[in-house]
Formats: sequence, structure tokens, C-alpha cells
Amino acid sequence: MEKIATREAYGKYLVELGEKHPEIVVFDADLSGATKTGIFKKAFPERHFNAGIAECDLMGMAAGISTTGKIPFASTFAIFGAGRAFEIIRNTICYPKLNVKIACTHAGLSVGEDGGSHQSVEDIALMRVLPNMTVLVPADAVETRRMMDAAIAHEGPVFIRLGRLATGVVLPEDYKFEIGKAAMLKDGGDVTIMAIGLMVERALEAAETLKSQGIEARVLNMGSIKPIDREAIVAAAKETGAIVTAEEHSVIGGLAGAVCEVLAETEPVHVEKVGINDQFGQSGKALEVLEHYGLTADAIVTAAKKAVDRKPWWS
Repeated sequence: MEKIATREAYGKYLVELGEKHPEIVVFDADLSGATKTGIFKKAFPERHFNAGIAECDLMGMAAGISTTGKIPFASTFAIFGAGRAFEIIRNTICYPKLNVKIACTHAGLSVGEDGGSHQSVEDIALMRVLPNMTVLVPADAVETRRMMDAAIAHEGPVFIRLGRLATGVVLPEDYKFEIGKAAMLKDGGDVTIMAIGLMVERALEAAETLKSQGIEARVLNMGSIKPIDREAIVAAAKETGAIVTAEEHSVIGGLAGAVCEVLAETEPVHVEKVGINDQFGQSGKALEVLEHYGLTADAIVTAAKKAVDRKPWWS
């Protein structure tokens, strides 16, 4: 299986978009080699701006230029973009609903050796709570490109969460993405696995294992975190009666929180959460860190069995 980091796909596709859309400009915070916006800088040096190690300035500059008709993409690590610059994003981008696209890389535990200080496991929660903000998490390189297309077509703030680790390409090249819609990657009637980011690949692997054990799992790619596909969530609850969420993020405020908010108001069913349980990360090789925190296909299998076992007898 081809493997490519979503940050790499982002950097390469920015150049293609830059050729089609002369109004696109790119801002970075002295990390263009890591965020891969340096690829755009090489192609369009006059449209790439380095704010330096000043993430609040980065977001403010992007906000300002957006009022001139430009479409800015602002990139840095997720811990600095969503965390350090939160108040600027809130008051300068979201409050006036400016057309700024924030693409933050190095999200989640898969930053690996950078350790707990740089492993952003709170960014989805921070961005999801902001009015006017759209929050997107691609599963692979294909979905990264489609989400970037959608971000440009959407008028208003967008946060795209990208990873450092090379991950498998699980979606076909003709994959269609729509803001506010989930994608069913596999149907099943016993349990639904809802996943985002690199956990989508693991969810599909878990579904195959479950199938070999007589459990048919539905797999939903929930790449649009906000707005979230309420219809797909409610249908999954009614039709399968059990839910598993899987995310490389805290289970507080991320995908699990978003799904449970919908179900509490509509179709309450048992939800098992695979994610980071109110902890910080720690330094280590990316795959080993993911395994240490239980972000694996095996963990999803275990959670799915538990969810199925807890279904009411009448379901």
C-alpha cells in the first residue's frame, strides 16, 4: 500500500492549487520545511510569507490579507496554531468570519519523538468550539486534496488537521468529499466504527478482523468534524445499535465528544471510545507511541466487541 503523510500531500497540492488560483497566498511560522509549504514557496516565492516564530502574527496577517480578496493558507504545527494562536483565531478570524484556511501539521501522537509538548491532542476540541469554524481531518493523501478543494470553495474559516507520519492511502482517487457529510467505507449491521485521520485505516483493518469473527462492522469516515453528519450518526445508531469512535486525539471534545453530543439528543446507544484518555503524550517512535496509547486496529476490535456485548437484548 502506498504511504504518504497528509502534510506531504498538502504541500504538493498547494502548488497545483496555486497555479489554478492566483488569489491563493501562503503564510508560515518559520516551519515551511516541516509543514511542506516550502514547496509552494519554491514555485511562488512572491506569494509565500514567513511570519517567523510568531504564530499570533501569522494568523493576524492571514486575517488581514483575506479582506483584500486573497485566499490565505496559514500553516504551522497544530500545537502552536490551534493552541498558542487560539485567541487571535477566535477574535480576528472566526468572529468576523474571514476567509482564512488554517492547515496545521504535526497533529496528534504520531509526531513521535517530538514528545508530549508538541503532540497536539486538543486541537480539534479547541477549533470545534469556535463559531463559524469548519473543522476537517483527512484520512489520507486523497482526502487531503479533496478537503483543500472544499476549503477553497467554502467562504469562511476552515481548520484542516494534518499529520507527520506517512500513512496508507485508503481512498480511491475519484473519492468525493463534501463538508458536513460522512463517507461509508464499509457497510455492516452489528456495530458502527466512526473514525478520523490515520485511525480510518485502522478501522478498516479492524472491520476485516471482526468479519472473520462473525461481526459485521459498518465503517464511517467522519472527516468533517464540524459540521458533523448528524444524519449518518443517527442512522448508524438506529441500524447497528452500537458505536465505536476512533481518533488520534483526546476523547474529550474531539470526535467522541461530537458523536456523543448528537446521540444524547437523538438516539442514545452505547459508545466505546478509542482515543487518548485525558493524558499528554510522550516521546517515542511514532508507531510505538500509538500502540502504547491503544490507537491500534486491535484496540478497535476489542472496543467493537464490548459495544456489541452491551447492546440491549431487544435491539
